[in-house]
Amino acid sequence: MKLILTHEVTNLGAPGDIVEVKDGYGRNFLLPRNFAIRWTKGGAKQVESIKAARDAHAIHDLEEAQSIRGNLEANPINVPVRAGTGGRLFGAVTVSDIADALAVAGAKVDKRRIEVGNPIKSLGAHTVSVRVHPEVSAQVKLNVVASK
Repeated sequence: MKLILTHEVTNLGAPGDIVEVKDGYGRNFLLPRNFAIRWTKGGAKQVESIKAARDAHAIHDLEEAQSIRGNLEANPINVPVRAGTGGRLFGAVTVSDIADALAVAGAKVDKRRIEVGNPIKSLGAHTVSVRVHPEVSAQVKLNVVASK
């Protein structure tokens, strides 16, 4: 099945890319979540507008990405969450919580670029990865603290 991606999909491509995927993956995952649209001759004309929008939001040069990485890795970020006695959380820390904490700290990061290895379910220090650029990834230190 030939599709045009409208969102970034890990290990597949970026918005505006034309990809060939298996029918079930496209029909059951990409299309229902609006991550892609079916490829048509008319849809192929939309690729340029999708790529222009992607370029407007993208970090273009490697030096800028490395400076952003330095800012992210410089200081630990406090993530306030609801916690019970003994330091156990009610649920887990989500990428949305991390993105909000980064925005409060002054670093606006898209939540789709944040990669959490194992679910964060306890208070304390944790590390997550943020893909700043295709070639640059930052290891951000988080302090998960109980909110008041």
